[in-house]
Amino acid sequence: MENIALIDSFSEFKDDKLIDRVTLMAILEDVLRNALKKKYGDDDNFDIIINPDKGDLEIWRNRIVVADDEVEEPNQEIALSEAQKIEPDFEVGEDVAEEVKLVDLGRRSILALRQNLISKIHEHDNTNIYKQFKELEGEIYSAEVHHIRHRAIILLDDEGNEIILPKDKQIPSDFFRKGENVRGIIESVELKGNKPAIIMSRTAPAFLEKLFEQEIPEVFDGLITIKNVVRIPGEKAKVAVDSYDDRIDPVGACVGMKGSRIHGIVRELGNENIDVINYTNNLQLFITRALSPARVTSIKLDEENKRAEVLLKPEEVSKAIGRGGHNIRLAGKLTGYEIDVFREGAEEDVELTEFSDEIERWIIDEFSKVGLDTAKSVLEQDVDDLVKRTDLEEETILDVIRILKEEFED
Repeated sequence: MENIALIDSFSEFKDDKLIDRVTLMAILEDVLRNALKKKYGDDDNFDIIINPDKGDLEIWRNRIVVADDEVEEPNQEIALSEAQKIEPDFEVGEDVAEEVKLVDLGRRSILALRQNLISKIHEHDNTNIYKQFKELEGEIYSAEVHHIRHRAIILLDDEGNEIILPKDKQIPSDFFRKGENVRGIIESVELKGNKPAIIMSRTAPAFLEKLFEQEIPEVFDGLITIKNVVRIPGEKAKVAVDSYDDRIDPVGACVGMKGSRIHGIVRELGNENIDVINYTNNLQLFITRALSPARVTSIKLDEENKRAEVLLKPEEVSKAIGRGGHNIRLAGKLTGYEIDVFREGAEEDVELTEFSDEIERWIIDEFSKVGLDTAKSVLEQDVDDLVKRTDLEEETILDVIRILKEEFED
């Protein structure tokens, strides 16, 4: 291999990866210097001249002429007799510049040089991709389904960058076909080895927040602020909004006439039920709004332990809890308070934890997950409904009901 047109022999990398010529030259020089260090032990006395117009390069080795028997550093010094073979009139003490051909490095070094160059170009390309997507973390991005795997969907964007949408970052109702366009947020970007791993998410609360920014002009313009977003992906979400302009109704602006503005967001999220709530610094009022559509009778706050005891009429309890306990769970996440629901006229009720000697703790926890913390709250429910709402078997539920009934009969 000769020096001539060496740069052009790697032009496919420049064209494919869109590396500018100056960067390519810098990478090439760095790779050559590494090869020279391996061959000669040092590269300080070498000049590398790259001609991007001709696609050629020259390597010059600079040494000082010394007497034939005084050569101590062969890479830095050249014997007078050797120097005079280059130019007959060289004398001791003069500098000699001798061109080094690539063939002088040896065939194995040339192959290693080429491989090193390819590796450096890919490394440069991956670093640029990493930086590009690192800046996009938390932003909405769109890419096409390229490959569907059991645990993830592999997407490709217009530039051929690979983006991973893991199964647990997909909305349960998501179903994609090859070639279909998918939207999500860039949740994380990490370098694994030298390759960037770009992770997309459709379940993150930030995805819903960014959809609001895209679909609702007042949010995009900053007239409406999103204070908090909580989600159970594909099921239900609550979004707290506020506006510093009294003339703007933040909830109305986000929802639109007959839900016209929020409809597109709901459809994107697999018909996820979205409650938009007016934010307020008044905690009692905020918790009341968060429990909508239930109507709260009264609230007792324990600010130190971040707990709220909410009193409701019996017919409002199921609304506050919601299907599968989603409403009360999201209300707690939105407000930052653990919410305990109590029925009016249930003074004689007993906490389920009082039955821990007879009912296993994990069973009590399953009832708590759907907002059923007291004996009467369980006894008022239909058995079939409890089977659907909890992960408990009918036999287990019937056994719990028997224990609770015995307590009240006594």
